Amino acid sequence: MDALQRYLPLIGRICLAWLFVPAGWGKIGGFSGTVGYAASAGLPFPAAMVAIGLAIELLAGLALLVGYKARWAAALLALFTLVAALGFHNYWTMPAEKQAMQKINFDKNIAIFGGLLFVVAFGAGRFSVDERRAIEPRAVPTDR
Repeated sequence: MDALQRYLPLIGRICLAWLFVPAGWGKIGGFSGTVGYAASAGLPFPAAMVAIGLAIELLAGLALLVGYKARWAAALLALFTLVAALGFHNYWTMPAEKQAMQKINFDKNIAIFGGLLFVVAFGAGRFSVDERRAIEPRAVPTDR
C-alpha cells in the first residue's frame, strides 16, 4: 500500500496536468478561434475570459504537475472546470441531437472536478515541490 501512496498521486497529477497544460498552450495559438467560440456560447467579455482561462489552465496546470501549491492550483482548476461544465456543456438547454455529446462532456468535467477535490483535500503527495519544501530543514537565524 505504501508504494501506491507513494507513486499514484504523482501519476494522478501528471494525468490531470495532461488535460490542462496542452489546453492552455493551445489557446495561445488559437486565441481568436477560442474567443469566437466563447462569444458564440454567450460568455461575457470573451477575450478577457479566454485570457484568464488560458492563464489558469497553463499556470495552475503546471503548478499541479510539479506539485507546487498543489491544493491551491487544484482548487482553482476545480472551479474553472465546474464553470466550464455549466457554461459550455449545459446539455439540458441544447437541441436533442447535441445533448448526448454535451452530456458526456459535462459528466467528464464533473468527474475531473471530483478528482481535483481529492488533491485539494489530500495535497500533492510525494515527489512534489510541496513535499520537498515541507521536509527541507529551515535555516535558524542566530543572534551573535
